[in-house]
Amino acid sequence: MATTVSPDRIAAVRAFNRSYTRFLGALDEHLLSTPFSLTEARVLFELGQRDETAVSALRHATGLDPGYLSRLLSRFEDSGFVRRDRSGADARRQVIRLTGKGRDAFRVLDTKSAGQIRDLLADLTEEEQVRLVEAMEMIRNRVDRPTSRPDVALRAPVPGDFGWVIERNGALYAAEHGFDSSYEALVAQIVAGYLAEHDPVCERAWIAEMNGERVGAIFCVRQDDTTAKLRLLHVEPSARGAGVGSVLVEECVRFARTVGYREMELWTVSLLAPARRIYQRAGFTLVEEDTRHRFGQELTGQTWHLKL
Repeated sequence: MATTVSPDRIAAVRAFNRSYTRFLGALDEHLLSTPFSLTEARVLFELGQRDETAVSALRHATGLDPGYLSRLLSRFEDSGFVRRDRSGADARRQVIRLTGKGRDAFRVLDTKSAGQIRDLLADLTEEEQVRLVEAMEMIRNRVDRPTSRPDVALRAPVPGDFGWVIERNGALYAAEHGFDSSYEALVAQIVAGYLAEHDPVCERAWIAEMNGERVGAIFCVRQDDTTAKLRLLHVEPSARGAGVGSVLVEECVRFARTVGYREMELWTVSLLAPARRIYQRAGFTLVEEDTRHRFGQELTGQTWHLKL
C-alpha cells in the first residue's frame, strides 16, 4: 500500500526544487556564463568521462529523446566539439569522441561547476557538509533508479572471453587509476582458479553485450557452503551510465539466491565510487575497511556484505 503524502510535504519538495534549480542556474539560457545550456553541459560532461562513448550509452545516461540527442550532437559536430565514428569492433555501432576543442570546453565547464559547489560547501561547518552530502546522496539514491532494463544481453563466457576479462581489467585500471601489473596478476589468478576448479552448480560467470559487443563481466564464486563471493565486476568505459553494472550485479545476486547461498560478499577499493553505488543499490553494506600498499599505491580496501 502506498504511503499517504501530505500537501505540506509536496510543497516542501517543490520549494527545494525551485531553490536548487535557481542555485544551479538551470533556468538560465547559458550555464555558468558559458555558451552552453544545462542539457548541453550535461552531454559534454558525460562525453568527458571517457575517450569514446556509444550513442546508446549516452542516451541511457542522459535520458534524452533519441531525436533531440541526435540534433544536439549534430550541433556539437558542426561547432567542432565532437566527432562521430563507427566502432572498430562493430561497424553498426556509432561512438562519439570529444575533439580538442570539445575537451577544452568540458574542462572549463567542469572547473566552473566544481568551483560553484566548493563555494557552497565552504560556507558550512564540517558537520554541516557531511549532513548535506549525506542528504543529497539519499535523494539521489531514491530518485536515480532505472525505469527500465537497459538493452543488455548476458551470456556464459566462451573461449577468448576469459583472456579479454584479464586484458581489459589490467589495461583500464592502469590507465584510469594507475594500478601496476600486480593487479592484472591478481585478475589472472582469479580467472585461472575459476577455469581450473569452478563448480558449475554453484558458481557462474557472465559476459554482458550491447549491440553484439562485449561491454562487461562478473563472476559468482563459492567461498563456503553458505557464502558466495561477487568478483571482477567490469564495465567498459563506452557503456558506463547505461545500467550494465546494475544488470550484472542483479543477475549475480539472483543466481546466488537461486542456488541456496545465504550470504554474499565482495571486496573492492574505496576510490571506485560508481561501483560502490551499484553495490549499495543492490543492498550491500560496508562491513570492513583497511588501508595499505596495493597495486603500486596506498589504497583503502573495503569488504561489503549482503544477506540473501
